[in-house]
Parts: sequence; structure tokens; C-alpha cells
Amino acid sequence: MNFRDLVYRLYARRVEGRLDHDQVPKHIGVILDGNRRWAKASGGSAVQGHQAGADKISELLGWCDETDVEVVTLWMLSTDNFDRPEHELKPLLGIIENTVRNLAADGRWRVHHVGTLDLLPPETQTVLKEAEEATSHIEGIIVNVAVGYGGRQEIADAVRSLLLEHAERGTSFEELAEVVSTDLISEHLYTRGQPDPDLVIRTSGEQRLSGFMLWQSAHSEYYFCEVFWPAFRKVDFLRALRDYAARHRRYGA
Repeated sequence: MNFRDLVYRLYARRVEGRLDHDQVPKHIGVILDGNRRWAKASGGSAVQGHQAGADKISELLGWCDETDVEVVTLWMLSTDNFDRPEHELKPLLGIIENTVRNLAADGRWRVHHVGTLDLLPPETQTVLKEAEEATSHIEGIIVNVAVGYGGRQEIADAVRSLLLEHAERGTSFEELAEVVSTDLISEHLYTRGQPDPDLVIRTSGEQRLSGFMLWQSAHSEYYFCEVFWPAFRKVDFLRALRDYAARHRRYGA
């Protein structure tokens, strides 16, 4: 261990020691951004960057487990990412599939897919479904894997699901218009039954949501971190929690 690593560990321990676990967010959303730029900066390929980003996920979940976080949503593939060239998209899907399998095999996480399955290749759909089924009984952290996810698409899918449900009941448009509410729409989101994210973290220095959890993040706190996702460290995570704990959440009041 060199001097720099020693100083880093001591500083991380100091930050963690001062962390109030009663103020830790229960649901954290993470926009895993910067894999390709990290790879380019280190002389690697985009695929190597995506793999390095995937490898970082297990570390993050370990830190969340240590700090009593209950739900983590990981944005792994957006609907916009389907515009990427085939030579990059295909290996990226393979990396995602292996990551989801590993999360399910770990035995500590309850994996839940958020996104549109119909946009994904059959093999990816199968992996996501099997991971959900295999971990449905686990009491640990709920890990939402956002694959084929877009915030606008989620809202559109929620409204579509709501309309279809009431059509099957024979509800008229007039009757539906009388009862439709934000709570009713929330019951049809990909994350129905879960708390909204308290904190959303985005790495790589970009300061925008890009459509991530548009509905659920209405009252979320945001933390933008300069480092690329594969270089995200425990101290960066602890700083985000410390920053969150220092804020006074007003929920619009």
C-alpha cells in the first residue's frame, strides 16, 4: 500500500465515522455515466470501459449494504442507447446480461427489472426475468436494473397500463377521468410499491437527468460527481451521503 492509498483509506474512514445512519437515503438512484470516456482516457476500448463500469456495481452495492440503503436503481441501458452502433451495443448487452446473472447469483440482492422488455433481445429478456424469479424471496437490498429504460417511456407505459386495466373493467372514459390521479398513475410505474428515490447520483460531471426516473424524482436530491463511473470510489459515495444528510428536504413546502 502506497502513501496515497493510505491517506485515502484514512480519509474514507473519517467520513464514514461521521456519517449519521439515521440520515442515510433509503432509495438511491445512480446514473452510471462515463464508461466510454474513462476507457478513452486510459487508452482502452468502449467495451473495456463498460466492463469496468459493470465491475464497479458490486462494490457500490456493498457500500450501500454497509450504510443501510434499502433500494438501489442502476441505470445500465437507456432507450437512447439503442442508437449506438451494433459493434458496441451487442457486447454491451452481453456485459449487462452477465452482470445481472452475477447479481442474482450473489444471494444478497433482490433483482428487479425496470424498463421496456419488448425493446430488448430475447436472450436479455430471459436473463432479466430469470434473475427476478430467482431472487424474489430475498430480503436484502432491492436492486432495480434499469435496462431499456427511459423516463418518458415509463410514464407512457404507466398510462397505457392504466387505460388497459380500466378498459377490461368496463370503466368509461368519463368515469376514469373522475378518478385518475398521481397516485393511480404511480401504481402502474415500473417501480410501483417502492419508495421514490431520496438521492440521485450521476457520475462523470454531467449535470442533467437525461430522462432518469422523471416521475419518481420530483422531490429527490441530486448529487453530481466529477469522476467517471469506473473510477467511482467509496469516498465519493460517502461524500454523496454526507452531502445528502446536510440538506433540508422541503418536499415543495
